[in-house]
This record gives sequence, structure tokens and C-alpha cells, in this order.
Amino acid sequence: MPDQPPGTPRRLLAGFWNGVDATRRFVVNAIFLLIVLLIVVLWLAGGGARTKLQSDTALVVAVRGNVVEEYTGSAREAELAESLGGEARETQLRDLLAVIDAAAKDGRIVRMVLILDDMGQAGMAKLRELARAIERFKAAGKQVVAWSSSMDQKRYFLAAHASEAYVHPMGAVALAGFGGYRNYYRDALQRLGVTINVFRAGKFKSFVEPFVANGPSPEAAEAEAYWLQDAWIGYTREVEAARHLPEGTIERLIDDAPGRLAAAGGDLAQLALQAKLIDGLKTRDELRALMIERGKPDPENKTFRQIGLEQYRAELTESGDRGRQVGIIVAAGTISDGNQPQGSIGGHSTSDLIRKAREDDAVKALVLRVDSGGGSSFGSELIRRELELTRKAGKPVIVSMSDTAASGGYWIATAADRIYADPASLTGSIGVFSLLPTVDHSLDKIGIHTGGSTTTWLAGEPDPRRPIDPRLASIFQAATEHIYREFLARVAAARHSTPEKIDEVAQGRVWTGAQARDRGLVDELGGLEAAVQAAAAVAKLEPGYRISYLESEPKGWARIIAALPGALSRRMAADLGGRILAEGPPLFAGVANDLAWLATAAQATAVPQTFAHCLCAAP
Repeated sequence: MPDQPPGTPRRLLAGFWNGVDATRRFVVNAIFLLIVLLIVVLWLAGGGARTKLQSDTALVVAVRGNVVEEYTGSAREAELAESLGGEARETQLRDLLAVIDAAAKDGRIVRMVLILDDMGQAGMAKLRELARAIERFKAAGKQVVAWSSSMDQKRYFLAAHASEAYVHPMGAVALAGFGGYRNYYRDALQRLGVTINVFRAGKFKSFVEPFVANGPSPEAAEAEAYWLQDAWIGYTREVEAARHLPEGTIERLIDDAPGRLAAAGGDLAQLALQAKLIDGLKTRDELRALMIERGKPDPENKTFRQIGLEQYRAELTESGDRGRQVGIIVAAGTISDGNQPQGSIGGHSTSDLIRKAREDDAVKALVLRVDSGGGSSFGSELIRRELELTRKAGKPVIVSMSDTAASGGYWIATAADRIYADPASLTGSIGVFSLLPTVDHSLDKIGIHTGGSTTTWLAGEPDPRRPIDPRLASIFQAATEHIYREFLARVAAARHSTPEKIDEVAQGRVWTGAQARDRGLVDELGGLEAAVQAAAAVAKLEPGYRISYLESEPKGWARIIAALPGALSRRMAADLGGRILAEGPPLFAGVANDLAWLATAAQATAVPQTFAHCLCAAP
């Protein structure tokens, strides 16, 4: 074989690499041009055009996914995810309220059809906000018809406020009460050789109990039963009033369920109809026929004249004086340190939003909408401090509690001028804890041992591979009790009380909003609208001010999508659709969430990480 000229392999490799680089640039440029072409085609096809709304139109509000205060990620990301996933995972409460209230004043909209089949989770505070909007729509002289194939308690709460409520003939209205069960891991952890070292302040601080017990403590059971009963009474009385049923109807229906269902021949839908929970049984096509009969037909689409939630939302335009705003910042999710994406709370990221609002001359007052069971006590303090500085700068701060504003969620509320809560908001839980799992027994079982040298007893501590030193345990407990005293002091200052008096209603105990008001922990019972009005009044704003949600700037692909006109970006997201679905069984999801907390706690340093979290969920 003849010798190759010197440098031939290098030239071949260089040629190959240049070919790869040219191919890469071609592919990237081609994708970019396709995206640009798609945008142009969609725009020319009417992506930016607005729907011509006719008279005698029905607004169809199909609530899809969980009802949330803000999307997990930006609104544009949610729209894209909806298309790629084939169905909405979340619907923003603010969008539902804006659409319903605008439609109530729109003479072209004559009725609302509320479709609840695909509605996911929503706590009582959010449901009450929606119920009030439905009532405002009805007060405008317009009809609301609610339908679902079946209704759980959350869907039925909204349906009960409608003018008429229907379910499928093979459906049901499932009313069972509030409460449930959780997993307890003490025996399992002991079998695995895992020791959970707990440091807490507050006898009702039950977050740690699943890791150190096989069931709830008497204190935790007492506290939970107390607020659950109050929330359930509120639910049943409001539903019975909305449906014009005698007080106690729902309780008697549940008590007598076996006998009454047998009398209805085992037909759950008939049972709901006989109990007057609903007005009739209809399939979806029968509902469509009823709406065609009552309204104007749409022959082209073989249905009734209608406009959907997203279409109508695209019709809405901002109004109000751009120079005078009540800014709303949503604090939803677990409170963590550092920067966190939208849909969660970061000590730094949420503080940055508050600081921007403070420095924005157009924002005259701030409403913090809290929907959080808490989290990091340090992250909570960073947010509380920024709110305190905002007040000192002369801008009113009003807190509006959503489904949950407890523990760390209550900590950040202590900087407000006034606190508004829904009667069923979960709040309080004024207490803190630290967890330190150690796995020395687990390692012993598989023959792994540790050893080494240190200059002091504290060096290398804490180490989850070794049993905790009693001296370190005393440090952790002292630090936890110190944070609790700080918590009490902040609440006492905010509520014009003393730490001793606050301690009587603290101890980590959870209250409903109504119970918290009776104990001086909140100022008023009311929703977001009442909080906004209070903020405007304190800021002495005249009518005509604008309400503006202040959110983090989108990044990456979301930033590109967000830059497009709203209707076009929604259409673009829809046209990129596919179907991706991945959800695990609730049983294992619950275990995964619980163990994730242990993993977080295991990352403790020489300075213990204290948490202010209630481990509570809105009913």
C-alpha cells in the first residue's frame, strides 16, 4: 500500500468537520426560516384578526385543568404546553374572573354555559371567587347553565350557583365531606434503619408527624378536625342557600345515602335529581339542543351561537389610567430560597418583583395574593422585609389570602397594612421545624462504616451517615426555638398584640379564615376584589385606576412566544400541537412528595435549615 502524503488524515478530518458544521448551519437556518414562514402564514390567515361577536351569543366557559392563581411558567408557555399536551393543565383564576365580569356587562352576551367536565383542583377560596362572579353575572339579568358528566364537590359548588344545573343521565353528584388520610412512615423508616431527628416549636406543628409516628397525634387530630368542620359547615350552608334547600339537606343526604340510593334503584344521577341538587339529566347533545332552542342557532357549525373562553378573552382590552395602578403580585407555591420560576415562590425572585413594584412610580399600591402553605423561613423573611420596605416607602400593601396562606405564607403576610382572607382560607400554622434524617443504621445493615479525624467535635457535622451528636441536637433545637420566637414577635407587632397572646393561637395550629379573624390573625373576610379596593382606598386613588399583574419576564422560547401578538401566539401554539401525557398514580405521587421533603432536609449544613410549612391542603 503506497504511503499517504503527510497531513492527509488531518485534511480528511478537517473536511469532515467542515461538512458537519455546514450541515448544522443549514439545518438551524432552515428551522428558523420555517418558523418565520409559519408566523407569516398564520398572520395572513387571520391569526391577528378578532372574532366578530354577534348579538344573542352564549359565552361557553369550559374550565380545564387546575384553577390556579398563576401559570406554572408564563402564560405563553402554558398555551404551548396545552397544545403539545392536547389538553389544558391549568386555568388562571384571573382569566375566568375577567371574562365572566366583562361578559356580564356585554349586551351581546345573553347567557353563560358552564362546562365543568375537565376542571381539576381548586380550593374553596378560588371557588368562592368564581361563585361571586357567577352571581354578578346573574345579577345582570343573565342566565347561567352548568353541565358536567359527573360532579365532585368542587364542580358542584360552582354548579350550585348557576341558574340551572345538569348532569349526564349516567353521572352523579358526589358529596362526601372534607378530610382524608395521609401516609405515616415511622415503621418503614425504622425497618430501613433511617432515624428522623426532629426539632420543632409548636405542639400543633404536625408537618413532621408522618416521619416519626404511625398516626396523627391527639393535638394534630383535634386541630385538623376543628378547621375541617368549620370549612364543611361553610360549604354546605352556601350550597344549600344557592339551591334554595333547607339547612341540613346535604348532611341528611350523606347520612341516609345507602337507603336513598337503594330507593332510587342504585341510580346516582336520579338520587341527585330527587334530592334537588340538580335541575335535570341531559346528555351533551341534549344540552346543545336546549341552548339552540333558547338562543340563536349557528347553522354552519350545527350548534348555538357561542363564543369560547379563550376567544372572548382575546376580545378584552386593558382599560384604566396607565399612570395609576394597583399592582398585584402572586405568591403561589412552596417558598424556597433563591430564584424560582413562576408558579412557585423564591426568596430572591419574589423579593425582586416586590422591589420593582416599589420603584415603579406608576404602581401606587400593592396587593400580594398569597396561595402557599409555606416553606423556607429564610425565604419568607426576605419577602416580608421587601414588603416592609414597600410600606415604609409610602405604598400601601394589602394581603389577599387564597386557598392557603399558612406558616411561611402567613409569615410574609405580617408586613401588610391589612389582611383579607376567604372564610375557608387555611391560615395560621405559626410554627417552625427542622428535620435531620440519619442513615447510620441503614449503612450498618449493608456493612458500610465511617471514620475520620476532626479538630473539634463540630467539624464534619451534621453528617447523615453518623448518629446525631446530642450537643448538635441541642443547637438545632435552640435555633428552631429562636426562629419561632422571631415569628411570634413579627406577628405580635403586625397584629398589635404581644408574643405571649399570639403564642396562644400559634403553636403551629391551622385555622380557617373565619376562625383566624375571630382570633385577630386577619382583618377582614373577603376576596381579591375587596383587597384591591382596599389598596386603592388606602392609596387614595380615584376611580379609573388600572389593575396590573406584575410577573417575572419570560426567558428562552417563552420570551419569543410572548413577543408575538396574543391571538397569533395562541394560534401558533395550537398549530404546533401533539399529545404528550405523563401522570403517575396519586398513591405514589404522595409518597414521592413526602420523601422529597426528607431529601431536602437531609441537605442540612452546620446552620440548620428551618421550615415554616403547614403540610395542609385546601379542602
